[in-house]
Amino acid sequence: MYKLISSESVTEGHPDKLADRISDSVLDAMLAVDPEARVAAETILTKGLALVAGEITCDGYVDVQRIVRDTVREVGYTDAAYGIDADHSAVLIAITEQSPDIAQGVTRARDAASGDPYDLIGAGDQGLMFGYATDETPELMPLPITLAHTLTRRLAEVRKTGLLDYLRPDGKAQVTIAYDGDAPVKVTAVVLSAQHDPDVAQGKLEDDLENHVIRAAIPEGLLDQSTRLYINPTGRFVIGGPEGDAGLTGRKIIVDTYGGAAPHGGGAFSGKDPTKVDRSASYYARYMAKNLVAAGLARRAQVQLAYAIGVARPVGIYVDTFGTSTLPEETLAEILQEVFDARPAAIIAQLDLKRPIYRATSAYGHFGRAGFPWEERDKVPELRRRAFAKI
Repeated sequence: MYKLISSESVTEGHPDKLADRISDSVLDAMLAVDPEARVAAETILTKGLALVAGEITCDGYVDVQRIVRDTVREVGYTDAAYGIDADHSAVLIAITEQSPDIAQGVTRARDAASGDPYDLIGAGDQGLMFGYATDETPELMPLPITLAHTLTRRLAEVRKTGLLDYLRPDGKAQVTIAYDGDAPVKVTAVVLSAQHDPDVAQGKLEDDLENHVIRAAIPEGLLDQSTRLYINPTGRFVIGGPEGDAGLTGRKIIVDTYGGAAPHGGGAFSGKDPTKVDRSASYYARYMAKNLVAAGLARRAQVQLAYAIGVARPVGIYVDTFGTSTLPEETLAEILQEVFDARPAAIIAQLDLKRPIYRATSAYGHFGRAGFPWEERDKVPELRRRAFAKI
């Protein structure tokens, strides 16, 4: 009996993802003028309106209004008929400085006593963060979320290149995969919804999306005659984006991570500078889990980190390898703590996170993509050396 596992992804034109992209674009602009900026930017979108709110402390000027309009334009909302557009919609800004009560614990950690500079910065909030990796794909990511992102990236590509010029920016995909034990076997169902111009025929839309998106994105060996395809299941998807559904930063946290294959601590990523461990420690936990699996010490690994606000050192760390490890999990946890330094200042320094690199994370997942420092496998030799020493 197969078990069926599903994951979803959405395009950058989805209202929640557009909100994420605006928030991360604001963050990048702040870090470009002040790498020490403290940013917590939230965006809400609805028909004809974008509101950017939050707590920001930045030593420099950033034109938030321009950033919002440029981002909306770049994503593809350039026509008032779409319900929101770059040139005519209202943009409201409601930004205050970071609370001094929070800033005092971040600027100098409560446990800063050793003189170690990495002890000086405390976590920007309490919370727990999870990282995950599995060897079922080359990216060491779960296959369902990997394929879902591949579908939505392809959906955006055929729109932007003009191959399917009747498409509009909003869209989403969902993939269901049959597993035999822990091994993915085949795709059993694909759900693909794409916003479109009102005059395109449903039959043409279904044929185009099946041939130019689904079959172009999913390897042929994973599809068979029994695979069910649901293309725009309601039959019409003209009203979309912020006109069809309000958008909000941080509302697609499972899309951002592992598609439901691993727990989520609940804290969103977008719009937050790296002193917020919701973001930076989640990246670091992925870095730890990925290197553990890449080192061959487990086929699957889940790492949890936990923090107290204003305290530098994690208050908790554990690793779960789901019975796939070559060493006891307690030993792996010891090795991880020897190799990785999960204090916020250390994370920021190791991954070089005070850079404007976040806009690119705002759609198609924060993990399993080349070019981000938390996806490097540079700790593999050290992990193997320490594991061998404990055998």
